[in-house]
Amino acid sequence: MTTAKADLIRHIRKHAKYPSSKRALVSACAGMSDVAEVEKEWFEENLPNRVYYAADQVVNVLRLRLLHV
Repeated sequence: MTTAKADLIRHIRKHAKYPSSKRALVSACAGMSDVAEVEKEWFEENLPNRVYYAADQVVNVLRLRLLHV
């Protein structure tokens, strides 16, 4: 798993508030300078449109759960 993905996961776990919609999560990631633009685009394209109640739900649905940050 790349460092960029690790930065994205850290952001999802530490900076996002839950429950949160896809739109709110994408918006929160858009302003983060520690997340690469390509990762922000990947996140928006691959995150299903629904409400998430915990960071682990986001990590699992994106199949990023193998990385422990």
